[in-house]
Amino acid sequence: MSVTGAGDSADLIVVNGRVLTMDGDNPAAEAVAVKDGAIIAIGSSTAIEEFKGSGTKVIDAKGGSVIPGFIEAHMHLFGGAAELDNLHLAGVHGFDALRDSIQAYAAKRPNAKLLVGAGVGYAILPEPVTRHHLDRIIADRPFAMSASDHHTMWANTKALEEAGLLHGKQVGPGNEIVMGADGLASGELREGEAFGPILEFYGQNRTRLGLAGEEPHPYPSADELVADRDLMHRGLEWCARHGITSIQNMDGNLYQLELLAGLEQEGRLLCRTQIPFHFKNFMGLDVLEKASMMASTYKSEWLSSGMVKVFYDGVLDSWTAVMVEPYADRPDWVGEPLFSPEHFAQVAVEADRRGLQIAVHSIGDGAVRAVLDGYEAARMANGKRDSRHRIEHIEVTTEADVPRFAELDVIASMQPPHPPGALNFPLEPTLSRIGRKKWPLSYAWRTLKTAGARVVFASDWPVSPVDPILGIQAAVLRKPWAEGDPDQSFSLQESLAAYTVEGAYAEFAENRKGRLKPGYLADLVVLSADIEKTAPEALHTVRPVTTICGGKVTYQA
Repeated sequence: MSVTGAGDSADLIVVNGRVLTMDGDNPAAEAVAVKDGAIIAIGSSTAIEEFKGSGTKVIDAKGGSVIPGFIEAHMHLFGGAAELDNLHLAGVHGFDALRDSIQAYAAKRPNAKLLVGAGVGYAILPEPVTRHHLDRIIADRPFAMSASDHHTMWANTKALEEAGLLHGKQVGPGNEIVMGADGLASGELREGEAFGPILEFYGQNRTRLGLAGEEPHPYPSADELVADRDLMHRGLEWCARHGITSIQNMDGNLYQLELLAGLEQEGRLLCRTQIPFHFKNFMGLDVLEKASMMASTYKSEWLSSGMVKVFYDGVLDSWTAVMVEPYADRPDWVGEPLFSPEHFAQVAVEADRRGLQIAVHSIGDGAVRAVLDGYEAARMANGKRDSRHRIEHIEVTTEADVPRFAELDVIASMQPPHPPGALNFPLEPTLSRIGRKKWPLSYAWRTLKTAGARVVFASDWPVSPVDPILGIQAAVLRKPWAEGDPDQSFSLQESLAAYTVEGAYAEFAENRKGRLKPGYLADLVVLSADIEKTAPEALHTVRPVTTICGGKVTYQA
């Protein structure tokens, strides 16, 4: 390599690294040169030093790994950012520990309208949590706390009463205000229609901004716009801090795109972000015209749409996931879908006809099957195309449906922090809900990959910590729950690919990012150590030191 003039000098070079390119043709190097937002050369430190000019920024990796920027393929940006200040209860067990955490948090926030906890394990108490437990801790101020999965919330009597839920309320399919023997709400609220009124009453519903599917009403004031934009920026900073350069958001509306476009104009869009149109079961098919409009309006490397997001079911722990056979611990119940199979198929056919990608939250094997059926109906109606439709989570599936992912070219979007026993998720009650018979096909990443599916990894932040390295560690350390069950773990290389190469494929960008290669976008992360030489048990100690997106440093430790 040689420099023939000032025009050949790089804007930025990274030297003295263990460069893991994820490019099979050139798997390893020591240094990378970047110019005008793209990678222009990869090679030895000596060769790349030749691209150094008077204005070139030099980053010394000091022997740490240099990898493609992480592509976070399933997260909730606005909600995650909004929850950074909530009381975090992951890992808290027992009444005394819960009481101490809540009372200490409340003391520091004397003026909060609603005190909110997050990250609650379903087994936080030995018995089901009720409003009476929470009243014993804090009765004079409204308090509510959500499960890690964000599909269940528990509230004290004051919050239930003020929000008009104490005597129950009519909610749609798949939602439930659990009632007690006294004819009043027990305090457990399953799914968004059940707990939404509490968040709305106290002005906390902005955390679910994109999950509503519709635009905020009334439209935000000028002050709210500024606050919402700043909140989005705070979320982007948190992502950049964890080595993330691209986000595939999993809730969305036009308002979120407008917020991010505002950040881009201000030079504060730190990650490339895709925002979907969130389709809800009460909407008519004609609203997909708006999804098409969002797709045609926003299609740059930095800000894009083009996806329709749907929730088909809920989650296992609250019995709201839809199963083929009854729950092991509730033999009369298979869950209630948010769509009928016929209704979902109509949505899939129309979205696919418009050339839109579809991503569906499907946790139970019944939901997974119905969504695969819908994608098959779309292919039959519209013909085969490179649609890359996705199923999100796939926590349980069936032997018959495993090969259909490859047959229908459906992406399996899965979250290594989610299996019981991984990160902050306890073994119970989930394992008992699923039942021993279904364990071998639960969170079955390896089984799906072996059957030819494209498997992409993500965090589902704020359900799990956004940190991709924690996700990689969870994937590498995954162990079967019972002897004889298949090993679902991934190797380090496979896990890295699932957060880079596969993430790029999931958004039709495999020829532009996900690898470190001349001509590709300059999205990369410098790590604090050589990740390949780090013991699996110590992977969490490896931290992003520098995050670079589009050739610009977006985070520096």
